[in-house]
Amino acid sequence: MSGVLRNKVQRKFKMRGYSLKVEALSEVLSFLSHFPSDAFDDALELLLDELHHLSLKSSILDREPVHKVVSLLLEADAAVEENPSSSSSSASALRVIDTFIVPKFRYDPVKKFFHEHTGRLPIHGDASAKATLYKDRFLLLFQRVSRDPRFSTLAFDASSSDYGSCEISPIQSLVGRVGRRWIMGVISQLEDGHFYLEDLTAAVEVNLSSAKITTGFFLENTIVLAEGEMQLDGVFQVRTCGFPPLEDREKSMAFFSGLDFFGGGILTKEETLRLAELEKNAVNDMFVILSDVWLDNEETLGNLETILNGYENVEVVPSLFVFMGNFCSQPFNLSFKSISSLRVQFGKLGQMIASHQRLKEHSRFLFIPGPDDVGPSTALPRCTLPKYLTEEFQKYVPNAIFSSNPCRIKFYTQDIVLFRHDMLYRMRRSCLIPPSMEETSDPFEHLVATIIHQSHLCPLPLTVQPIIWNYDHGLHLYPTPHTIVLGDKSEQKAFRYTGVTCFNPGSFSNDGTFVAYRPCNQEVELSAL
Repeated sequence: MSGVLRNKVQRKFKMRGYSLKVEALSEVLSFLSHFPSDAFDDALELLLDELHHLSLKSSILDREPVHKVVSLLLEADAAVEENPSSSSSSASALRVIDTFIVPKFRYDPVKKFFHEHTGRLPIHGDASAKATLYKDRFLLLFQRVSRDPRFSTLAFDASSSDYGSCEISPIQSLVGRVGRRWIMGVISQLEDGHFYLEDLTAAVEVNLSSAKITTGFFLENTIVLAEGEMQLDGVFQVRTCGFPPLEDREKSMAFFSGLDFFGGGILTKEETLRLAELEKNAVNDMFVILSDVWLDNEETLGNLETILNGYENVEVVPSLFVFMGNFCSQPFNLSFKSISSLRVQFGKLGQMIASHQRLKEHSRFLFIPGPDDVGPSTALPRCTLPKYLTEEFQKYVPNAIFSSNPCRIKFYTQDIVLFRHDMLYRMRRSCLIPPSMEETSDPFEHLVATIIHQSHLCPLPLTVQPIIWNYDHGLHLYPTPHTIVLGDKSEQKAFRYTGVTCFNPGSFSNDGTFVAYRPCNQEVELSAL
């Protein structure tokens, strides 16, 4: 094998966050020797995808895990050659990304660039990690707003843009100034009953009683743009208040090309074009998404059997089934004593899936924990379900994927985010101002507008929903993904906002609702039994 190929292999693995020992590199090169040179890229991508699903102890790979995956792939390849009529699955096109391995980037406002964090990220951060959480959220939106022509700083005496001048003033500069000003800050309650806007320079008390607001839920921790003026008593009277304007995904990607915010690897222009064409032609790929799959409920299991029977008999089976928690009708807490029985129920689900031979062979199954499922804490992001619960299931369905909440899916070039949390109820309870009804009265549309403008899946106060400070970046939505799945116990909904497809599959155990999603054209089919 040439040195060029060695370098290419090492570069591909490094893009995914892996380093290869000499023995592991030899194993990879031996694997590639089974394929023609024009298929090396596809073979490498497939190998990397399968490696990602292993529980690796380190990002430095030795021979053992690579050999294990290579053996499985060569066996599968031999089986396909023996049976040419069996179609290859879209597994290599679909990659599930755990939130805890998503790269962390921090924005430098001086150099105007993102730097990747390379050190270790402990689960239990120190006090500075909490302050960094807020700072990173603010700077992420500030750099986006600074490129918007409506809020960009005018150069010298240049004439204002078509939008007029809406230059953002630092809060510290408001002291002693009169007239209307635009400011940007985080809504905080520094004193009981008194709300403030904070930026990186200072904080100012605000009066929102007569503010005209835009679509969305305005609550503590959200970052807003406010127009108003200082009063004699030192309070900033807000006239207009809204969320930071959005930026096209393509524009964000162009400004920071070469940075892997999503965690799915960096694609060259040629790879992107090739995958986009494959994605467009993947008309048979479909994801079936269910939320609230209570395994301790006989009616739910009966309905699930009906769905599996239905898809078992269609011409082309779904590529992926997504099961989102909760997986038990009772919340996991100190009084929960049914862990062993839940383990048994997972085993029964495995048997049910295994009895549907076509689904077992050609579909993949992804499990995402819910807010009340078994886990070390209720803080977000949530780790995968404990192995104790799932090992019986995996005896029947060994290719099942258990991921974090939230988690991400890379389908060819498409970025999909899945999040299971009862956000709508909590957002409405935490509102500081009744939402505006001018554009829409639908609460789900207000929820979607809030998380997309905030570039964050859960902008609730930390007192309402705790977040692991060092892993807050796993909840970021920047650049804006193509599709967001918001699993919620509220009514089933679908809504397309500023080019982003958002939907709630509903509560399967309560309403029998689920969603069939076709990623090739982002078509959402709201379904129910």
